[in-house]
Amino acid sequence: MFWKSVVGKLWFTILLLVSFVLFILTVLLLEFIENYHVDVAEKELTQLASKVSIIMERHEDKELARSISWELVDELTNILIVEDESLYWSSPKKFPNTPPLSIETITSDQDLLEVLTENEEVSKRTTFSSTNLTDEYLIVGVPYQITEEKQGAVYISQSLLAVNETTKHTTRYILLAAGIAIILTTIFAFFLSTRITYPLRKMREVAFELARGKFNTKVPILTTDEIGELAIAFNQMGKQLKFNINALSQEKEHLSSILSSMADGVITINIDGTILVTNPPAERFLQAWYFEQKMQVKDENELPPEAKDLFHRVVSTEKEQIVELKIQGRSWVLLMSPLYNQSYVRGVVAVLRDMTEERRLDKLRKDFIANVSHELRTPIAMLQGYSEAIVDDIASTEEEKKEIAQVIYEESLRMGRLVNDLLDLARMEAGHISLNVEKVVVPEFIEKINRKFQGLAKEKKIDITHKNNIENKVFSFDPDKIEQVLTNLVDNAIRHTDDGGVVKLNVHELENGLKIDVQDSGCGIREEDLPFVFERFYKADKARTRINGSSGTGLGLGIAKNIVEAHHGTITVHSKLNEGTTFSFFLPRKQEKLHENDE
Repeated sequence: MFWKSVVGKLWFTILLLVSFVLFILTVLLLEFIENYHVDVAEKELTQLASKVSIIMERHEDKELARSISWELVDELTNILIVEDESLYWSSPKKFPNTPPLSIETITSDQDLLEVLTENEEVSKRTTFSSTNLTDEYLIVGVPYQITEEKQGAVYISQSLLAVNETTKHTTRYILLAAGIAIILTTIFAFFLSTRITYPLRKMREVAFELARGKFNTKVPILTTDEIGELAIAFNQMGKQLKFNINALSQEKEHLSSILSSMADGVITINIDGTILVTNPPAERFLQAWYFEQKMQVKDENELPPEAKDLFHRVVSTEKEQIVELKIQGRSWVLLMSPLYNQSYVRGVVAVLRDMTEERRLDKLRKDFIANVSHELRTPIAMLQGYSEAIVDDIASTEEEKKEIAQVIYEESLRMGRLVNDLLDLARMEAGHISLNVEKVVVPEFIEKINRKFQGLAKEKKIDITHKNNIENKVFSFDPDKIEQVLTNLVDNAIRHTDDGGVVKLNVHELENGLKIDVQDSGCGIREEDLPFVFERFYKADKARTRINGSSGTGLGLGIAKNIVEAHHGTITVHSKLNEGTTFSFFLPRKQEKLHENDE
């Protein structure tokens, strides 16, 4: 509202101050003018009374003297000549406005009676009330010498109507002047207040702009006085504020970038246990915990119970604490350290490290040693047993000796294949695989693979077919390595398919590469085993038991995956228990350039 603004307050203050001053001046001036006119009238009446007293003293003919005195009377004046209380003369009334003056008025007033008794001049204001109005008039008494022993008095009364009329006219002009002064003061005060407050209002607008984040807004410098200096200081403040905000924003962005790019999760916790800052890995940790607890994310500041206990221990002991948590199948190491604000703890910073891969690799290392030991133990035991049979001459005939030697030979080959597969897989995983990429006629290559397994398929009465859905028959890849992949996939498909089943080898040409599917109608793979079929030594024993009872090393699919990935391709598996399995791998085009880039 206008009255609550600076302009309204300043304008109202100036107007009130000037009005108060004008009111005091008007009252004093009116009082002064009225007293001045009364004093002038009193002086004139005193002079007139003195003239009448002189006339009465100098003329022996008192009748003539009184006639001369009556001539001095006007319409507002009345004369009373008194020798004593019983002998007096009053001027005849000629006008309706002549004030009354009688001997009763004189004798009833002790002050007026002093003219006769004390021989002193007297002046007094009194009022006269009639049926129509109340008038004020002035009475002046002057003594005169009748004889040496006797004193008389001349009383003159005059109505103050003229004085009041003059005062009214004067009051009217004074009030008119005061009104004009107030109007001019209003205009001047409003102009002055707006002139003074305009820079302040601009500063207010700029302050709101700064609050909205528009730090380039500046206050116009209109004057060189204190307000102008204030505007300069305000602009400097805005410039410094912009600089500080930019510095804080850069620091915040820098810190946010560091936190976002960190592989470890970071959580900053306030002293009351509420979460202040998190980065993406920490958010994934919290989301996993919320999901595991079947909670909807309503309170984003809630910590897992283990983290809460660790937080309270850190705050109470003011020392680092560490704990390992398992959430949603992942292992997290949580390290909490206290944050200090000068001499007291103001919060805690928690660092989360996802140790799942490390734990997995550690488990793989242990499993690898166990699996290799398990795979080598059987052929070594057989070699040891049959060797002892030869040494102890248990084999009595030449045929038995040959049979034992054949077993030893096959087990040694098995051990050699296992060692070679391990060496190949290790080289591939280390990135030392070498590809001999060349142009291959795909239909002929698939036909070769098909013929390779016809004999094994006939033994199990399995129908193995192939289908080529390609227009460009020439494709670039390493034929030996891809043959190794297909050999492993087709061999697995035949061995895990019942008699009378079907194995299909389908080739599809895509826009950006070549896709090959190996589909069987075998026993399938359990859903929980699918994510691990490409791991080393992994065997889905319950669902993928070989039909002929033989057991593989569990390295074939791992080698196949590494060969496909060396071609910058991908390999996937889809299976349903008792309905069959499909292995698919995709090879992108221009294998020659990819191979050259790898080298």
